[in-house]
Amino acid sequence: MQPKLIIHGGAGSSLNGKGGADAVRKSLYKIIEDVYEKLLRGANAREAVIRGCQMLEDDPGFNAGTGSVLQSDGQIRMSASLMDGKAMRFSGVINVSRVKNPIDLANVLQDSPDRVLSDHGSMELLREMNAPVYNPLTDLRLEEWMLERQGNFNRTMASVVAERELVTASEARRGTIGVVALDNQGALAVGTSTGGKGFERIGRVSDSAMPAGNYANRHAGVSCTGIGEDIIEECLAAKVVVRVTDGLSLQEAMERSFIEARRNERDFAAISIDRTGAIAWGKCSQVLLAAYHNGEQMGDTLDMIDDVDGIG
Repeated sequence: MQPKLIIHGGAGSSLNGKGGADAVRKSLYKIIEDVYEKLLRGANAREAVIRGCQMLEDDPGFNAGTGSVLQSDGQIRMSASLMDGKAMRFSGVINVSRVKNPIDLANVLQDSPDRVLSDHGSMELLREMNAPVYNPLTDLRLEEWMLERQGNFNRTMASVVAERELVTASEARRGTIGVVALDNQGALAVGTSTGGKGFERIGRVSDSAMPAGNYANRHAGVSCTGIGEDIIEECLAAKVVVRVTDGLSLQEAMERSFIEARRNERDFAAISIDRTGAIAWGKCSQVLLAAYHNGEQMGDTLDMIDDVDGIG
């Protein structure tokens, strides 16, 4: 089977900073090229997802890993999850700190009987792994937090993309990264990682470490981004996958789910692939920062107009 790949770097309002969409497109395409080449060389879907998430987490422009947003107390707490659709196995970490790639912890937990760990359990796992202590803080995210602190945290969420021109922007943006891959054996996997929404109450849990925001089986895989509470309440990723499993096409499943989301005034987006190689994406937000490789060429969703689109 021809491998397929789609990744996202968040969703939200329009990119108004210098370079805007072009800068984001360049970052996303670089990752697509790297990961898709590995799929062509025989990497399985899980390996591709881990590699894609690592690269997105390492890019300081996105809100995951390096460049994660700060919470209300000025600390960074990250969450990530991984689901192997072939094995039907979900694993994740919640509110972990001082780690370079939260997706790596989710990967280790794939082979553990206890597959989702909170902050204390995640730190114990890091010690067992002998992982080096890492500070994901960037100057731009610190500046963003300081500016909001001076205004007594008037914003409800931090910027999805860390750019100098966006640090003082008043509009809220939603940041999460995600990868969905179909390998040449027809297996699916999905991974999602986030620094959270920024300025949130200590202990708040993101959808990124739940099946609501990250889910796959043998039929389809979905990664979500946006307002985590909205994603949880719609159980978006699992809902789309279940609808495909029950016989809807991926496009139909996404369209029905986003019609419901619009009706409920939700604010999020999602990317997906099914076992036939169909790729679909949808949004209720203004912009979805996603790029894909359909087996023939790369493309992206940065200029997307419709709520739901895709390639069969």
